[in-house]
Amino acid sequence: MSTVAQALRPATTSLNAAQALSALDTPLDSLPVINLAELGDSTRHTPAHARLARIARDIGFFYLEGHGIAPEQIERLEAVARQFFALPPEVKQRIAIHHSRHFRGYTGVGGEITRLQPDLREQIDFGEELEPVAQAADTPAWWGLQGPNQWPAELPQLQSDILAWLDTTRDVAKRLLQAFLVALEQPATALNALVAPPHNNRLKIIHYPGQAQGQSDQGVGAHKDGGLLTLLLQDQVGGLQVQTPQGWLDVPPRKNAFVVNIGEMLELATNGYLRANVHRVLSPRSGVSRYSIAYFFSPSLHAQEVPLLDLPSHLAQQARGPESDPLNPLFSHIGTNALKGRVRSHLDVAEKFYPAQFALLDKTAKPSAY
Repeated sequence: MSTVAQALRPATTSLNAAQALSALDTPLDSLPVINLAELGDSTRHTPAHARLARIARDIGFFYLEGHGIAPEQIERLEAVARQFFALPPEVKQRIAIHHSRHFRGYTGVGGEITRLQPDLREQIDFGEELEPVAQAADTPAWWGLQGPNQWPAELPQLQSDILAWLDTTRDVAKRLLQAFLVALEQPATALNALVAPPHNNRLKIIHYPGQAQGQSDQGVGAHKDGGLLTLLLQDQVGGLQVQTPQGWLDVPPRKNAFVVNIGEMLELATNGYLRANVHRVLSPRSGVSRYSIAYFFSPSLHAQEVPLLDLPSHLAQQARGPESDPLNPLFSHIGTNALKGRVRSHLDVAEKFYPAQFALLDKTAKPSAY
């Protein structure tokens, strides 16, 4: 860990998963649905806001409808995503993620690691299109996360569709964040500085190839997301599961609806009132492909620290404190926390561009075969 990270305190409260999930008194058979249009203009607290806060505290996952994104834009992005994955392997490898210190680009099946096991998916990572920060001897390593994307010359329409989606989804995520703040009896603008430009949001388009019976089915291993909010589009195949006290809950596709989950940074800002929950994706069966598009609404690197919201006493009494895995500690410093997650997941990029951080990863963070 860098000297910056060593000077920062990890989240001090640690709960085991069973304690954290005990708030779910009634077993769930499906995720709840939130209609963003019913949450109004974020100027007054309504019963819909109270329900939003309760759902986010209890399970941290829900379907989002009423977001206002045209179905045609969704269909266009889904189509161009499939076109990208149909490109020849050598074309995709020209924009491999290991060429980018900003963790942007293509990763083949098994190239990303979750809980020491390879994820059986291929993907391409994007972020906000920004100029890189000039590197000097005293530049904190996490500034390397800001920079441009890699684009395939063979699919020129991908760039315009991705950049348009980043803009469109950012607006939806900001509206939803403001609704959460009103739900917690905060000003809707309370976290505006945290998500102000230059933005640090990411987008991942993903292909899960089918796996034969008896093989690993880890599409992506059990994990939490590290940002504020994740907005996921699924195709019609399914495979996403959310952890509950009763076991894994399937999250079947819901056409043109996002699956939304709370990230660790929003859990941190609310002292654990809102909860980042564990989820995973199972690989589809042999001969079937699954596609999804995940948007990660994240704090700006320029904001430096995640603030702690001053919740009213009746809500603060229900806050459980943020969870912090001793093997993957949670930091309030935005850049440190963001780089930690990237380094642990993409060891090839870490080894090439972040050798100091890579060297400090202990054996528990590296697969034995690496």
